[in-house]
Amino acid sequence: MIGTTTVIVRRALLLLLLWVCSTTTAFAANCYVATAQGTTGPSDWQTFCWIDFSAYNATTASSSGGQTFSLTLQDGTVMSFVLKTSGNALAPVASPSWSGAAIGNTAMTGIAGAPVLYQTGAGTSTATTTVTISSVTLSPPAGASGVTNYMMVLADGESTNTGESLSFVTNGGAWQTLDQAGAISGSAYPSVSGTGTTTVTETGTSTGNVGAYVFGSSKPTQITTTLVGGGLQGFMLAVRFASVRLTMQIADARVNSADQFTYAIQAASNSATLASGTSSGTGLGPFTTAGLSTAASVPMTLAETMASGSVSTLSHYQTSLTCTNSASGSSTVLPSAVITTSYSLATLAYGDALLCTFTETPFPHLTLTKALGSGGRQFSTDQFTMTIAQGSTTVATTTTSGTGSTLTGAATAQTQVTPATAYTLSETPSGTTQTSQYTSAMACTNAYSGSATKLPTTPGGNVTPAMGDVVSCIITNTKVAANASLTIVKSSTIVSDPINSSTNPKAIPGAIVAYTLTVANTGPSTVDKNSVLIIDTLPAQLSVGTAASPTFTQGSPTSALTFTSSTDIAFSNSTTAPTKYSSCTYTPTASYDTNVHFICLNPKGTMAGSTGTPPSFSITLNAKVN
Repeated sequence: MIGTTTVIVRRALLLLLLWVCSTTTAFAANCYVATAQGTTGPSDWQTFCWIDFSAYNATTASSSGGQTFSLTLQDGTVMSFVLKTSGNALAPVASPSWSGAAIGNTAMTGIAGAPVLYQTGAGTSTATTTVTISSVTLSPPAGASGVTNYMMVLADGESTNTGESLSFVTNGGAWQTLDQAGAISGSAYPSVSGTGTTTVTETGTSTGNVGAYVFGSSKPTQITTTLVGGGLQGFMLAVRFASVRLTMQIADARVNSADQFTYAIQAASNSATLASGTSSGTGLGPFTTAGLSTAASVPMTLAETMASGSVSTLSHYQTSLTCTNSASGSSTVLPSAVITTSYSLATLAYGDALLCTFTETPFPHLTLTKALGSGGRQFSTDQFTMTIAQGSTTVATTTTSGTGSTLTGAATAQTQVTPATAYTLSETPSGTTQTSQYTSAMACTNAYSGSATKLPTTPGGNVTPAMGDVVSCIITNTKVAANASLTIVKSSTIVSDPINSSTNPKAIPGAIVAYTLTVANTGPSTVDKNSVLIIDTLPAQLSVGTAASPTFTQGSPTSALTFTSSTDIAFSNSTTAPTKYSSCTYTPTASYDTNVHFICLNPKGTMAGSTGTPPSFSITLNAKVN
């Protein structure tokens, strides 16, 4: 008998332990924010996080210990409570609970999960269910202070018609009416009594479609709901903290079309991302909103970074942050056009509904590119240097390479510049390249289509960019038709003077000067035979006469011309320049004749055309400083 008794006691103890475990197990749950306000929803609809009762168990909830629920909010706050029911059974259903319900149809649509606890059988006016939600606790995430501000929200999850009622009792703050969700048709509502007290009751007065109420009580630890259904009744439970929605937009244009941005709501304690979004495509936004329901006392940081795959860094943009609050009367301090990529939000109050927007405005950027017109280069070795300059300071430059129509290194780096500052966009020939062998045109575009900045239209023009401007200019060089194009350069070297002789001579009266004229053919075509004619206006400071002793020197490459002093040089004392060699008829009468005004040169032969380096020759004469 003793052994039998021991077995019975142990079995009873085992059953007791199993019962205790079943009543203390916390069922995981979630809460969800509606995806849209609806036509009659409140402006702060994002602040309601509706509890998902999918894990509701009627047997456990109706037991003496009730059913324990635990859910983790988006910011890491853990909410738990015990739910106990009696009377007519309930079941969790989606919202809207039926086609005539206000919430889910006209207000706060798209709530996920099963947020409505709904009576399971059509009853009579005596179909009554009592639901007690007790031991409400909220535990903040690691590193956060205790949750001191919160609100519990109850709402009509179906519709309260004649013979039906809903009653809510709280041990927290007096009930406030937070919203009236309009009926799907008509304007009827049940009657309400007790607002501003700890007991509020809805009583049905209409058999048609009616609206629904949403009530809130601050910081309760216990709420009792009584549902009286003539047909069916249902209720919904939400926790109301604050909501933060974050988005971003691009002002004017991207610096590079591949640039994208990631914007995030982070826990200030450990920088963990609570919600985030990333821009996409080529539009300017605003982009998809990252939303968060958060415990009012949990510090948060709003941050923006460049997304993977971007070409630019965030330093190429000016980032500003502005937040607005749809909760009127809130004392929460918000940023307005604050220049920052990371902002710590102050402690929020429940009911705050923030919409924060990062705005990216490009700092001005300039790019200068070389292009070749039809036919490519005049000579295969021709190259060009492209320069962006601010005054005498070069801020970006590139020199082309390649041959024919191929251009390598044709564009300067895209360069960030200072707004409201003038920049010159120009080109210069590189090496032996001759600008006379090309026509040049400039075309500029601005990725910021709404900019008022005036763009240059010719090479060497200026631009004064503003914030948002992303300017690209192209200088196109088109080679001219085959031609012979002669250039002349005059130079002089002091040989001696009357005082210093040939030792460090000076350009004083009586000094002897080697006066040189250098002629080159920059075009690809040869010059007609014997057609090179040079009529040089002698500087008034110099005299040339019988002591001229001209010397002829071939350049490299050679000009292929010849020169004979006795036949290919002549002079003119005319007051106007002769137009042909035969008009140069003056014969000097002195070694240095001040009557000589023009020197006429006519070397013989066919001058070679250029193949990239112009062929040339030079003629040097003795002259005297007057």
